[in-house]
Amino acid sequence: MDREHEDAPDIRPFNRIGNPMVLNSLFPVFALIVMGMALKHCRLTSTDFLRTADRLVYFIFFPALLFWKIGGAPPSPTVNGLFYLAVVLAILCIYLGSLAYICWRVPAFQAGTFSQNCYRFNTYVGMAIVMSALGDDGVRPFGVLIGFLIPMNNILAVTTLTWYAEGHSTGAGRIRQTAKAMISNPLILACLGGLIYSRAVGYFPTFVDNGLALMAGMTLPLALLSIGGALDLSGIRDHWKLSLVSACFKLVALPVVGWMLLRWMDVGGLDLQIGMIYFALPISPATYVLAAQLKSDTRLTSATIVLTTALSIISLAIVLTVFG
Repeated sequence: MDREHEDAPDIRPFNRIGNPMVLNSLFPVFALIVMGMALKHCRLTSTDFLRTADRLVYFIFFPALLFWKIGGAPPSPTVNGLFYLAVVLAILCIYLGSLAYICWRVPAFQAGTFSQNCYRFNTYVGMAIVMSALGDDGVRPFGVLIGFLIPMNNILAVTTLTWYAEGHSTGAGRIRQTAKAMISNPLILACLGGLIYSRAVGYFPTFVDNGLALMAGMTLPLALLSIGGALDLSGIRDHWKLSLVSACFKLVALPVVGWMLLRWMDVGGLDLQIGMIYFALPISPATYVLAAQLKSDTRLTSATIVLTTALSIISLAIVLTVFG
């Protein structure tokens, strides 16, 4: 064996305690979130700016990133259906656990919000971590995963929120509205379009590739700054107990249940890494919008967003250390 090759340091693995790859993967993401909070506090950004940034990211830049990364990658020769099944079962287990806890001690006004806070995920943080830790190899399967899970998570959330909505009004109109929103969801459409384009073409002309690269480069920094600017610390004092329970469901129970199911179904390698990163993510700011639309407790949502975003530094660090 070549002596120089034998003595070369292994720069790829990061599954040992203290390996700088964990810090390298997490620090840029959470530094931008903190910067977003600081910019808002210093009034260098405003609520109107953040709302516009959210719309640009959601409708244009993030779909462009997904389409570019998925559409320009070679089609996967095989798809591990057990991986997707394990993730779905893990979410369903946590969802049922949240319903059991609701029946025990959660008021109706907070029930729907509490439930969705236990399993929904932050797409932007997830993609940033995957790109930083796993590179382009992880983007395509993670994009397909979120395109698959967004509809399911929305169905679960709307079902529970509607059931516990004030006045127990009919949910037919809300269900139709949600179905329409999911069919036209830009992230889902971008994933489907990327998969079709990858199968049909599989590459982009240089000028198109360069244009999509510029658009994609704006996506995650702008999204993370917006997440930081939208964090509201005011509700934690009044809702810390229930938000902490939600955080335990999301950042402790879900990773543990998910890991058990992935191991039981013999899922390993890149799929295992992506699945565990997904399980360890904080909840999405989109939960606030849905809670507001369906008249649930938005202040509980705000408190849980802040708490899970802070605590996910620990959960993601553990996942990257153990499963990296």
